[in-house]
Amino acid sequence: MAMLLAFAWIAPATAAHLDGEVIVGGDAAVERAVLPKGFRLSLYTGQTPEARSLALGDDGTVYVGSRELGKVYAVRDTDGDGRGDQVTVIASGLNLPNGVAFYQGALYVAEVHRIIRFDRIASRLDHPPRPAVVYDGLPRDALHGSRYLRVGPDGKLYLGIGVPCNVCQPAREIYGTLARLNRDGSRFEIVARGIRNTVGFDWQPGTGQLYFTDNGRDLLGDDSPPEELNRLDRPGLHFGFPHCHGGDVADPQFGKEQACDGFAAPVWRFPAHVAPLGMRFYTGKQFPAEYREQLFVAQHGSWNRSTPLGYRVVLVRFEKNQPVADQVFIDGWLTPNGKVLARPVDILQMPDGSLLVSDEMNGALYRISYAD
Repeated sequence: MAMLLAFAWIAPATAAHLDGEVIVGGDAAVERAVLPKGFRLSLYTGQTPEARSLALGDDGTVYVGSRELGKVYAVRDTDGDGRGDQVTVIASGLNLPNGVAFYQGALYVAEVHRIIRFDRIASRLDHPPRPAVVYDGLPRDALHGSRYLRVGPDGKLYLGIGVPCNVCQPAREIYGTLARLNRDGSRFEIVARGIRNTVGFDWQPGTGQLYFTDNGRDLLGDDSPPEELNRLDRPGLHFGFPHCHGGDVADPQFGKEQACDGFAAPVWRFPAHVAPLGMRFYTGKQFPAEYREQLFVAQHGSWNRSTPLGYRVVLVRFEKNQPVADQVFIDGWLTPNGKVLARPVDILQMPDGSLLVSDEMNGALYRISYAD
């Protein structure tokens, strides 16, 4: 597939209208967001169309993936005012480049069918290098083909590989898995199975255990099955798909083949159809102490529920390394009359302890900060 690499300043986002108001680059999402006392939401940038997954460079540059637009962005706060004032397109014409990961000066990008790498990217934003192909053995299905990509504590690349269906028994072993490989593309291995589609994961501080979100199947009603937060206690676990959903919901078609008690169960359940995606354990010092080592999760929002749900950021509370409760942290992006103001995708912790949230709908990044 031919690749076009380009450098460009992105023009301001096109204005949209909501209830007679002119909305530009996520302004309405900022104005109507509801957060706990002491927290503030501000617009980091409204110039990253289709903003999806986020990665942080050593120098504070934020790298942003997208989907259909095929672009990868680099966002810099050049004057330190908490707002990204320089936005650069570092790649175009890619195949749904949702996943981005930064490690030791290199930017890794997960397309549908492969992983590529841009070396020494921070010093070459104006003239990005031609990427090296790290691994090209991934399925080419676009459905659930938005790969989430991270570098784990072991220095390996981790990514999710969704199933090419709503519910089915995948024809190939690679579907419905969480996989890892060396950064040079060698030693590809599957570490977890039975996962419909994970587009977010992180490692818990202290324990180092891998937690990941999983989006449940559709067409079982408004309130079933629950969405999942899972923990990989050891490599090789199977989390139930397509036989079991949410830990205890047998699939009408495939549930007779294997009982739910034979699979790893979620450690936490979210309401059906909220679409939990990116997530981060908070390790910064800007937020009050009660938020440290707690989990922030972006809920992208329902698409096939009679009453919409999601479109928010939730906080999962942990005690003694176990999830015990969740609560809405950012609300207001779904109005009482059902209008959607934002669709959050990923969360990133910044060096100063603030958080960024990407919003695919508005092409924006929002900054969450705290002040007494």
